Amino acid sequence: MANIIVQKFGGTSVGTPERIMNVAKRIKRYHDQGDRVVVVVSAMGHSTDELIELAEQITKNPPKREMDMLLSTGEQVSVSLLAMALWEIGTPAQSFTGSQVKMITDGNFSNAKIETVDRSKIDGALDQGKVVIVAGFQGIDKEGNITTLGRGGSDTSAVALAAVLGAKECEIYTDVDGVYTADPRVVKQAQKHTQITYEEMLELASLGAGVLHSRSVELGMNYDVVIHVRSSFNDNPGTLVVSEDKIMEKLKVSGVTAKNDQARITIANVPDKPGLAAHLFGELSSRDIMVDVIVQSSPYNGRNTISFTIAKKDLGAAIPILESFAKSESAEKPEINESISIVSAVGVGMKSHVGVAAKMFQSLAESGINIEMISTSEIKISCVIPREHAETAVNRIHEAFQLSKNS
Repeated sequence: MANIIVQKFGGTSVGTPERIMNVAKRIKRYHDQGDRVVVVVSAMGHSTDELIELAEQITKNPPKREMDMLLSTGEQVSVSLLAMALWEIGTPAQSFTGSQVKMITDGNFSNAKIETVDRSKIDGALDQGKVVIVAGFQGIDKEGNITTLGRGGSDTSAVALAAVLGAKECEIYTDVDGVYTADPRVVKQAQKHTQITYEEMLELASLGAGVLHSRSVELGMNYDVVIHVRSSFNDNPGTLVVSEDKIMEKLKVSGVTAKNDQARITIANVPDKPGLAAHLFGELSSRDIMVDVIVQSSPYNGRNTISFTIAKKDLGAAIPILESFAKSESAEKPEINESISIVSAVGVGMKSHVGVAAKMFQSLAESGINIEMISTSEIKISCVIPREHAETAVNRIHEAFQLSKNS
């Protein structure tokens, strides 16, 4: 039987009728060479933002169910137009919404998780020689409500379909042509990887490298789906995201990132007693506030200082919790610093190489950049530094590990 290949095209790739026609021509080439093609598309251009603006003109607090009903229409426009474009150039195609392919999710509106996908309608259309086009970013819960998958939802839809269909590859087409050692807009010598591990891509995605969303990478890792990040504007090979055992030479560091959307919270003079940190971070977690780097000082006279970072967008929800905690524990008023950046070096090679942290810290020291906080994992080292030094830091770390020589 012919190979099934899943292709995902983002909003930029289908942003205009002309671009939709170009995407159709690309898909036709695969179809004509005998591949069974399943395509996932996002809403056109900025149409999701425009739908959100429409809702905000009606209400500042729309019910999440109704927002999902509204936002799912963006992808419905894309899939139907792409199907028309394929028919126009002589390639039979059929479009489906998430509900029509029974992409069953949990009932968590605006951030639903995929539970099952029924492949029968997809197989039926493929058996008729058609290109199958599925609306990304959306599904349906067990009660029949339309749900959306949250940020990176179309990537997640595509990888889920590739897993269910046993596709040889899931091609993610974006406006960049692969995964780089750093943001090419920041580091001019950044190099494109031919391949990278799921673990590295997961870390890079969570650290703000916006090529792929972490949920789709996690799904790919769980089901061993090869993800191919490619540009929709050229035919160059992109970057393959694969399991670690498929990569012979592991780089000590494969990527350097800077995350500039974070704020550092410091609460001084906190009593040194069991359960306080659990209480504070539990309260933040209950409001869906993600905490990143955490540092707690050694106690002095029975008191200590807790510092941690959260996304700036969560400050509004976090501040009442922080102030209430500080007051109840007779601690200092929370100090908030929004002028920070988290620079990180990521690489599976760290597992088997020593001296990575020392080299990273040395490169920052030689540039006169002070490290305010440090966080490490098996394949990542992150440093909180002043925001104004972020670009310099990324370039210096990239240089220190000679990443411009790797590809």
